[in-house]
Amino acid sequence: MSQGVVAITEQRDGRFRKVSYEVVSEGRRMADGLGCPLTAVIIGSGVDALAAQVKAYGPDTVVVLDAPELEDYRTDAYTNVLAGWLPTADPAVILTGATAQGKDLAARLAARLDAGLAMDCTAVALQGGVLTCTRPMFGGKIFAEIQIQGSPQIIAVRPNVMRITESPKESAVEKPAPQLGEIRTAVVAKMMETGSKVELTEADVIVSGGRGTGGKFAPIEDLAAALNGAVGASRSAVDEGWRKHGDQVGQTGKVVSPALYVACGISGAIQHLAGMSTSKVIVAINKDPEAPIFSKADYGAVGDIFQILPAVTAAVKKLKG
Repeated sequence: MSQGVVAITEQRDGRFRKVSYEVVSEGRRMADGLGCPLTAVIIGSGVDALAAQVKAYGPDTVVVLDAPELEDYRTDAYTNVLAGWLPTADPAVILTGATAQGKDLAARLAARLDAGLAMDCTAVALQGGVLTCTRPMFGGKIFAEIQIQGSPQIIAVRPNVMRITESPKESAVEKPAPQLGEIRTAVVAKMMETGSKVELTEADVIVSGGRGTGGKFAPIEDLAAALNGAVGASRSAVDEGWRKHGDQVGQTGKVVSPALYVACGISGAIQHLAGMSTSKVIVAINKDPEAPIFSKADYGAVGDIFQILPAVTAAVKKLKG
């Protein structure tokens, strides 16, 4: 019978992404509830040192799949390696983050292992040994509770949703030889953004602008900087060429769940709400009191963003000394 929980971590250039700690922490809670062991998996090249870091979040075993061919994420390489190793572990549950990489990998693994998959989950509940996943459907209009049939069950959790909990263990570290199989893809070049820009999906604070900015994002950038947050944008702002697509929040952009989301000059179309409705606190600033965004906001201010934002930024800086 299948047993155990496997948490697949995600690293980039030898550094864990925040979602890795969320996945392992959730895996620990799940394994405790099921009364089974937790295994954390690290994939990459020269990533041995990461095993010590992940021990702080409670895995019983850390498996390091290390090979030069795994330096950069490639769908076929990572799928081959995991599909080759997972049957030896025979897990009941496989957890990963619902990032761009995690979604791609989870779907391929589900097909390769003939396993059920719950994507972009915002909660996982355990009752009577049965896991129930909560996930958005129909563009975030509803949240459905689903149960996966068969084994293994693959669950991809939305970044910034699961609680990170440290529970250090002296985990065993295993380094099996990766089964690379046939790899048909190659990394030709990488184009990376420079600077210390905060990744949208990992940010605790996001300040977003829409059509109401008229393309003037300086006040939004100033507030985001004061809050140590990231700058987002609605699709209309991206379509106008005011921001890059990487900043877009929404159904056709990035799905985010920050602790604080500030929507500035954004009307609140359903496509945008689908990308940020699970934010812990939503603040809306718009001159139109009938804007749909106010129906989703915890706090709202009706007025000119170019008058309100500088005042808010000044107040934040004053509070921070």
